[in-house]
Amino acid sequence: MVEIMDTTLRDGEQTSGVSFSAREKLSIAKMLLCELGVNRVEIASARVSDGEFEAVKEIAGWAKRTGNLDRLEVLGFIDGCVSLNWIESAGCRVVNLLCKGSYRHVTEQLRKTPEQHIEDIRFVVSNAAKRNIDVNIYLEDWSNGIKNSPEYVFQLVDALKDLPVRRFMLPDTLGILNPGNTYEYCKMMVDRYPALDFDFHAHNDYDLAVANVYSAIRVGIKGIHTTINGLGERAGNAPLSSVVAVLKDQLGEETSVREERINHVSRLVETYSGVHIPLNKPIIGENVFTQCAGVHADGDSKNNLYCNDLLPERFGRVREYALGKTSGKANIRKNLETLGIDMDEESMRKITERIIELGDKKEAVTPEDLPYIISDVLHHDAIADQRVRILNYSLSLTQGLKPVATLKIEIDGEAYEESASGDGQYDAFVRALRRIYSDLGRPFPMLTNYSVTIPPGGRTDAFVQTVISWNFAGVDFKTRGLDADQTEAAIKATIKMLNKII
Repeated sequence: MVEIMDTTLRDGEQTSGVSFSAREKLSIAKMLLCELGVNRVEIASARVSDGEFEAVKEIAGWAKRTGNLDRLEVLGFIDGCVSLNWIESAGCRVVNLLCKGSYRHVTEQLRKTPEQHIEDIRFVVSNAAKRNIDVNIYLEDWSNGIKNSPEYVFQLVDALKDLPVRRFMLPDTLGILNPGNTYEYCKMMVDRYPALDFDFHAHNDYDLAVANVYSAIRVGIKGIHTTINGLGERAGNAPLSSVVAVLKDQLGEETSVREERINHVSRLVETYSGVHIPLNKPIIGENVFTQCAGVHADGDSKNNLYCNDLLPERFGRVREYALGKTSGKANIRKNLETLGIDMDEESMRKITERIIELGDKKEAVTPEDLPYIISDVLHHDAIADQRVRILNYSLSLTQGLKPVATLKIEIDGEAYEESASGDGQYDAFVRALRRIYSDLGRPFPMLTNYSVTIPPGGRTDAFVQTVISWNFAGVDFKTRGLDADQTEAAIKATIKMLNKII
C-alpha cells in the first residue's frame, strides 16, 4: 500500500490567511488519523510560537493516550539541538529534518560547503537517535537540485543513507516539475538507492501536482504527501481527495484512506480554514457529481452509460441532475423521481418548456423549484400530503432580547405546541421543535451545515434558497427550502427533513 502523509496542519497552514486554533488542530489531527485513516500527519514546524507549542503538546498528549504518537511528525531544522529540544518537550517522537536538497540553497542561503552541511545534519541525526526520536529527511528544493546539481544530491544522500534515517522526502518545493521529468528524476533516486524509502511532496504551481504524484508512484516511490482540499503555500499542495482516487483508479494502488469520509473531512477543514472549495474541484466540489445535459441523464437511466469509476457514493456523495436550458426530460424525470412525483408525457412537455425558458433567462432552477414550477404550469399542487405539517408559528425579534419562537405542528394528525428562545429566529424555532420531539421520545437529526443563496443579481424580491445538511442515524442528506424570506425558507427545509426521516 502507498503511504499517505498529510501535512494540512503544517504545510497547509502556510496558505495565505489560514491559521488553525489549537482546538481546530487537534480536531483535524483526530479526523485525519482516526476517521480518514491516513498513515501519518505532519502537525507543525518546531520553534514557531508558544501557541504552536501548546497545540502540539495537546495533540501529542491525545496521540500518546490513543496509541497514535508514532504517526505524528514535526518539521525540524538543522539548528544543533534547538528543534529537537522543542519537539521532545512537546512530547513528539518523529522529526522531519529540513535539509538543503540543492547546491544553490547550501551555498547561497546557508553560505556553507556541502561537507559542512553534511556534518551539521550528522550532528542532529546523532542527537535525535540518542533521544529515541525517529528522523525523516526533507531534501528541500530537491527538484531544482536533481535538475541542476544532481552530483550534490547524490553526495548528500550517499553521506546520509547509512545513518538512522527512516525516509528521504523528495519535495518539488517550487512546483517546477512535470509528469515527464518527475518520472525521470524519481527513477534516478529509486534506481540508485533501492534500499531507501522515498516520499514525494508535490506543489501545484503549474496545476500538475496530482499528475506528478502519478509519475512518482509509477517508478516506485513509497509515500505521498497531501493536504486536505489542496491547501498550501502559493498554489497549494496535492489534494488528498484527488491523489487517493488517482492511485486507486489509474494505478491500481491501495491506501489506508477511507474514501467515504473524504467529503466530510474536506467540508470541516473548509469551515476551519475559511478557504472555500471550488464548485468544480474533483471529488469534493459541490457540482462535480451533477449532470447538466439531458442526454447524460437519459444515459444514466439506461445502465449508467455516462458514469465513470468516480461514483459519488464512494466519497459520501450523491449524484444530482441540474435543471436549466440544457435539461431534457430525462433530467427532469430524475429530479421528479427524487421528489416522488410522477408526470404524464403532456405535463412533462409543458414543464420542460418552462424550465428551458427560465434557463434562457439565466435564472437558477433547482430541484426544489420543481413543485413551484409544476403548480405554476399545471395550476395544481403536486406536493403529496405530509405527515408532519406546521399549523402555525410566531417569531419575535426585539433589540436587546433573545429571539423567541412559538410553534404549533401536527404529526400524524396530532397537534403539539411549544416555545423556546435562541440565538436567532431559526435557532429559536429549531429549539422549540426539538422540545416537542424530545417530549415525544422521537430522535432529531443533527444539523451539519447551513447555506443561503439567491439568484444572480441580488434583487430584494428574489427567492432565497436555504440548503441544510443533516445527519440522521449515520446518514448524511440535504433538504432545501425556497421562499422570499430566509427564515421561512429554512423552516420549509426543516419540515421537508422531518417528513423525510419519518
